[in-house]
Amino acid sequence: MAKTRYYLRLPEPTLARGSDPRLAFCSTTAVGFAEEFQSALRTASLFTRWQATLEDPDDADASLAAIDPDATVIGTQTDLHVDLLATTSLPSAVFKHRLRLLAGSHWQLRDVTAG
Repeated sequence: MAKTRYYLRLPEPTLARGSDPRLAFCSTTAVGFAEEFQSALRTASLFTRWQATLEDPDDADASLAAIDPDATVIGTQTDLHVDLLATTSLPSAVFKHRLRLLAGSHWQLRDVTAG
C-alpha cells in the first residue's frame, strides 16, 4: 500500500493533549511525542483503549482499528514547538482519529506528500 508523509506541528506541546487523559499524550519531549504517536499507528493499543471508553464498544467503526506496523514518526524540537514527520500507509481518517485522541485539536497539518 502507498505510503504518505504527514508534516505536523504541535505549536504548544504542553497543550497537545486529547480530552481524555487515559488516551492523551503523556510526553513532554519531541522524541516522546514521536514514540507515542508511532506506537499508536503501529499497534491497535490506542484504538482498543478508546473503544473501551465507548458506551457500546461494539458500535466502534471497525475501520478505525487499522494498523501500519511499518509506520514511522520522527520528532524534532524547534524553538517552542514540536515538528513531527509521520510516514504511514494508514488512511487519513484513521491517522487523524488517532492524532485527535492523543493531541486533541492542538496540532497543525503543515503538508502532505507521497511517501
